[in-house]
Amino acid sequence: MKAVVVQYRTKPERSDENQELIEAVFREIEERQPVGFSYRVFRLEDGVSFVHTVIEHDVEHPDSLGDLPAFQAFTKDIADRCEVAPVASGAKVVGTNG
Repeated sequence: MKAVVVQYRTKPERSDENQELIEAVFREIEERQPVGFSYRVFRLEDGVSFVHTVIEHDVEHPDSLGDLPAFQAFTKDIADRCEVAPVASGAKVVGTNG
């Protein structure tokens, strides 16, 4: 399994907008039921920091998070919403229960 962790900090006045765009991604995931990845997003207690995790599962013909129109809308202007730009890091899955 391949995993990616992305961390960034939004401008305070854009944090709720950022969350709304993320929620739209999850609505689309719910509607389409894509296979091949797990996606989680956390908004930290400071209210402006976000952490996204994507775990790609070993399946034939996986869907891609990046192909979802709502995800494309989310990423389109991410730099404008951020105070600290997104940093993506590869990660090794040590354990998961779901």
